[in-house]
Formats: sequence, C-alpha cells, structure tokens
Amino acid sequence: MTTRETTGGARAVAGLLLAAGGGRRLGGRPKALLPHRGRPLVEHAVRVLREGGCATVHVVLGAQAGDVRARASLPGCVLVDNPDWEQGMGSSLRAGLASLTGTGARAALVSLVDQPGIGPEAVARVLAAYDGEESLASAAYEGVRGHPVLFGAAHWAGIAATAQGDRGARAYLKERRPEVALVECGDVARPYDIDTEADLAHLE
Repeated sequence: MTTRETTGGARAVAGLLLAAGGGRRLGGRPKALLPHRGRPLVEHAVRVLREGGCATVHVVLGAQAGDVRARASLPGCVLVDNPDWEQGMGSSLRAGLASLTGTGARAALVSLVDQPGIGPEAVARVLAAYDGEESLASAAYEGVRGHPVLFGAAHWAGIAATAQGDRGARAYLKERRPEVALVECGDVARPYDIDTEADLAHLE
C-alpha cells in the first residue's frame, strides 16, 4: 500500500448509519425521528459522520421510512430501505453493506442512530484506523468494544452471512478478535443507547 493510499484512505470509507429501529420500548416511535436539538435524531447522526470525516453516508431506514424521508433533511445521503427491519439490526447491516457494493467504497464506518453521545471525535479516531480493505477497527470504551466500527470491504460478505437478529457483526468480530484494532474513545464519547422512556433524558 502506498503512502498516498494510506493518508487518503478516509475518502474510501463510507459512513453507514443504521436508523431503521421502530422504538418498541418507546411506544413505537421510530428512533430516527426522535427530536434532538430541534430536529430529527437521524439528522444529528448523519452530521456526526460527516464532521468525523465520512464524505459519503448511506442511511438504512425501516420503521415509518416514508415519514423519515418526508420529515428529515438528509441531502446528499443514499437512503436505503430495509423492508425486513423488524428482524433486527442484522438485517439493516446486511442491507447497508449491500448498498455499498459496487460504489467504490473500500470500507464502511458503521454507527447507530440511537447513540447521540458519540460525536465526530470518536468517528474520526476510528476512521484513522483504516488502512485498506482488510481493516477491522472498533471504538472502545474503557477497553470494551462499541460503536462506531469500521469494516474493510474484504469482510463485508462474511459479516453479511453472520449478521442475524440484533447481533449485527458481533459474532464475526468475536471470531476475529485478534484482528480488530480497538480505538479508545471513552475520553471523547459516551456510548449510551436511546432504548427506553428514561433514556429520552439524554436528548436535547
């Protein structure tokens, strides 16, 4: 790999935002449309990816996808509908990776719409771990793996084959634990999820 390929690697990494969840424990409110800083949460999550260095962003939609398209301003994003979103995060990850195939992207940086405590600093740190299509990297919080995660294109087929239910890429990463570069982000991000009514207190 040349120095230019390494230093310019961020241009080859696409942001992949999983935003299909229906918010079952939130009374059926789609997480993408939860209000945060006066706008739908999905807009914030896209902005974080872009400010962290992802020029291209694919957004996987599911629950009330039509409402999300109508109410959220997502210019320049590739919007991917996942009709199987109720099957869990794994189906959204598969749909998102499939949407990147053939685009020229050499890696995907995956984030979740319901983690507003993770900002551009964490995205930029994980993005910096990219060094080609064999890359595997993950944010870590006090040594514990979390999001965002970076998957080189060489791993997409294997991840898609094992992404089931709400496990996403967990099984794939566990099998390849020695290959995964952990990037500590606990000093710049908080990896909480917006899953329950009590968690809504984290939104602004």
